[in-house]
Amino acid sequence: MLQDGLPKDWRQALGAALDSPSFQELERFVEAERKSATVFPSEQDLFSAFRLTPYADVKVLLLGQDPYHGPGQAHGLAFSVQPGVTPPPSLVNIFKELETDVKEPRPKTGSLIAWAEQGVLLLNAVLTVRQAEPNSHAGHGWEDFTDAVIRAVSAKEDPVVFLLWGKYAQKKKKLIDAKRHVVIEGTHPSPLSAKSGFFGSRPFSTVNQALESKGRAPVDWRLSR
Repeated sequence: MLQDGLPKDWRQALGAALDSPSFQELERFVEAERKSATVFPSEQDLFSAFRLTPYADVKVLLLGQDPYHGPGQAHGLAFSVQPGVTPPPSLVNIFKELETDVKEPRPKTGSLIAWAEQGVLLLNAVLTVRQAEPNSHAGHGWEDFTDAVIRAVSAKEDPVVFLLWGKYAQKKKKLIDAKRHVVIEGTHPSPLSAKSGFFGSRPFSTVNQALESKGRAPVDWRLSR
């Protein structure tokens, strides 16, 4: 079953969503897709974000849309690619802003595992995709599941910073208790929009300021260690 790959803590937090007809249909869909097409990420990487960032440790949620659709790229973390893989354009722009914002030299790897291990949940709204077919698994139930993830994180007692880049992500704001948590909205780092507000937005230092204002430790955004 699809949910078997989820860590126990997340299964407990998402119990109702995992028992829903929507998720059961999603399981059947993904199983059928894997039999008939090349699907990314691999089964073992599907829930990497949840494995690397336990529910109790989430202090930042960065929302993406769907996985990269090229071979060797997606590994279950939004915006991240597997170690040794050339960063795609959106990730290159993230690294450019990281350098400007927190003076972090552009890393040689596109892997964001170091962020995930510090409590940054790198969540895509859709968790699978067919090779070379972006958004091909949208509308098949993943959105119901990841909406439940956002609600579950919003239900945490500890304050969380939600970083929503682009209009797609910002539509999820309604799922968040903005009175208890911090919601930061910004321009998406894609090549189509980065120059229209992403560059110069200083999202990384802004997130850390928000965390510290809530009494939480900042994220060490360095990837070149």
